[in-house]
Amino acid sequence: MYPATASVKDDTLTVAAIAALACILQDVLHEGLGHGVTAWLSGAHHVTMSTVALQSDIDTGWISANGTLVNLLFAAIFWLLLRRARRYRPALFYFLVMAMAGNLFTGTGYFLFSGVTNFGDWAAVIRGLQPHWVWRLGLIVLGVVSYYASMMLVAAKLREFRGVDRSWRRIRVLSWTPYFTDGILAGVAGVLNPAGLFYVIASALPSTLGANAGLWALPSVIQRWPQSEPQLSPITRSPGWIVTAAIATLLFIFMLGPGITWTR
Repeated sequence: MYPATASVKDDTLTVAAIAALACILQDVLHEGLGHGVTAWLSGAHHVTMSTVALQSDIDTGWISANGTLVNLLFAAIFWLLLRRARRYRPALFYFLVMAMAGNLFTGTGYFLFSGVTNFGDWAAVIRGLQPHWVWRLGLIVLGVVSYYASMMLVAAKLREFRGVDRSWRRIRVLSWTPYFTDGILAGVAGVLNPAGLFYVIASALPSTLGANAGLWALPSVIQRWPQSEPQLSPITRSPGWIVTAAIATLLFIFMLGPGITWTR
């Protein structure tokens, strides 16, 4: 599983498929398990969940906060699963890394986003708290510190894919492919959302492209670290990952994109 090869080329389509599945999982955890289940358990009678927002007939701080908190909880779960990385095949290992990254970057990035823009989940959480500027500053500081720590955690796992040829092409592909995959997926699915185009521009794209900005920096972070172990084997073409991602993507865009509504 850890051959010391001089150069490795991963299958780009499989990498993109894995990235799409990790993105979809992060979004469903945030909007569905985080916001949606909390709203339902809080007594909401009407809940509409789409890829960009959760709308319900009640609004509480817990509903707003739990999207992020669920992301951070599952990021911790994925981190624990990755502690014994050698048991996994490269594709599954990469999925767990990207799932951890997506949940970490979304969770910690929301603190910074809401603190700077005074919009979004954590702006709703601190609404009415005084002095307001202090709470916003606290979110910004928390966001910067926690996001940087998240980048270090992800880099520590992704470095196991680093090659010995020092070209860094492999790390760039594994870091940057998810960024573009997630951005395209969020944009296409978001266009169909029932809340309107505003949420695509103000929420879906910033929360995806902005939160995942750390993926751009990972190659330069990993480059500064010494090589610790031989690199992981290539992520080979996998029809299973590709077909699963294709089905999940269609459901994500055409079912969850327009929104799913529950009433009682």
